[in-house]
Amino acid sequence: MSSISWADFQARHHVGDVVQGTVTKVVPFGAFVEVDGFDGLLVDRDSPAEGTVVSARILGIDPDQTRFSLTAA
Repeated sequence: MSSISWADFQARHHVGDVVQGTVTKVVPFGAFVEVDGFDGLLVDRDSPAEGTVVSARILGIDPDQTRFSLTAA
């Protein structure tokens, strides 16, 4: 369940912002990181373990698909 609404997420976070989140799932191409109740994809060849708190920079926000992408900060 989300901590805030998607509209609030978009108002608070912008491309280029550095955010902190928790890794919720590791996949072959990166990891999903929860930020304010929404999972963003952290594309990184050396993904951190599930449960790890990471700092990441927002690469893009797709408002139509309710998703965002991240890179290591």
